[in-house]
Amino acid sequence: MAGMLYLVPTPIGNLGDISQRCRETLEQADFIAAEDTRVTLKLLNHLGIKKSLVSYYEHNKTFKGEQIVERILSGETCALVSDAGSPAISDPGEDLVKQCAAAGITVCAIPGPCAVITALSISGQSTGRFCFEGFLSTAKKSRREHLESLKEERRTMVFYEAPHKLTATLADMVQTFGPDRSVSLCRELTKLHEEVIRSTLAQALEQYTAQPPKGEFVLVVAGAPAPEKPETEPADAEARLRELLDAGMSRKDAVKQTAQELKLPKNTVYELALNIPE
Repeated sequence: MAGMLYLVPTPIGNLGDISQRCRETLEQADFIAAEDTRVTLKLLNHLGIKKSLVSYYEHNKTFKGEQIVERILSGETCALVSDAGSPAISDPGEDLVKQCAAAGITVCAIPGPCAVITALSISGQSTGRFCFEGFLSTAKKSRREHLESLKEERRTMVFYEAPHKLTATLADMVQTFGPDRSVSLCRELTKLHEEVIRSTLAQALEQYTAQPPKGEFVLVVAGAPAPEKPETEPADAEARLRELLDAGMSRKDAVKQTAQELKLPKNTVYELALNIPE
């Protein structure tokens, strides 16, 4: 009988954020697949748990994933963890989930710490609609192409960023989104020096150019503003109606065309048309 794969979120900073269910799952699993076994061992020691660990990370995920799937199919239960937060989110665990799904293995995700949601909730930005863009490329060309594809994105955008890449990323965002775009820089979430800087992209770039950034960042960037709709005066619509009617167009067709051209409700244009004698 096949076992299961559990996705177990781990604290993004404060060890007190580990849930009872996560603790129990780690205790009951046959083995734990960890992004960095050294980081996970510290957590297990804190929890007083002794468990078999296997390394599973970006550069060994293909063959290690196959081994993990074989063990689960043989009846073992695996708990997958990343260094911090929810595994499989901007994380090689995504591939293990795909392998398990293809093999018909049940995958269970346990709710818990997630830097994306934590940062978004305290950012002060709009949270109704958002998109998660993960880590931007270290290559300048790829990074700029990624940002360029988001130029007209109206949802709030969330990015992960390392301190040594922050100023380069902010400079590219200023170039793509404009200097006045609102951004919330969430640093060291749930840790002792947690900080949220709410400013514009240009102000953030200036600040962190003068003062080198420290700690891991989540950037929450406001979406593009909705395009402004030009205000159309009733006189403009009436003038256009007269032009079309004088050109021989029927009243019905003139109303339809005027409404389309000026992006006005057809009923509004029709009411204006009734005041124009035939």
